[in-house]
Amino acid sequence: MFGLFKSPRVHDGQLGELSRSRGLWRGTIALESSGTVPLAVSGGRTKPDAQALALARQVTAHFPSWRPAIAAALFEHYAPYADAQEAGELESPDEPVPPIDGPDQVWEYVQVSHVAVTPLSGLLTTEIAFNAAWDEEHTLGARFQAGRLVELCGSVISP
Repeated sequence: MFGLFKSPRVHDGQLGELSRSRGLWRGTIALESSGTVPLAVSGGRTKPDAQALALARQVTAHFPSWRPAIAAALFEHYAPYADAQEAGELESPDEPVPPIDGPDQVWEYVQVSHVAVTPLSGLLTTEIAFNAAWDEEHTLGARFQAGRLVELCGSVISP
């Protein structure tokens, strides 16, 4: 009986199979040097939103060109942690803050957690979420609107 209320699975030629769960269409996406990660796309009960799906298809192609802006934002987020450690102000972290001298070095210390394409504040937003070695408390979200980075946020869309 509960099968009557279940959304159908959708097959996308580029992204593969998507199924609806917890209000979003879920699947996976492959990102350069990050492997395959969970993907969440907005949409209705019967299918993903066409614009959100189109943006999700573009993430793989755009990710290499977005990496420098993401790296700069991640390094900017990292700097206060390094300063606090140097000043002895950190509360005994499990591991010390890694030594990072510039944006190009952040990639060794971050891992993509997931990608989400959903509306935020009325605008369709692509969010690439990262777990960072220096920030154990937050999953950081690099948010893109209209193809440009608008913020690095510590409150990400649930995967």
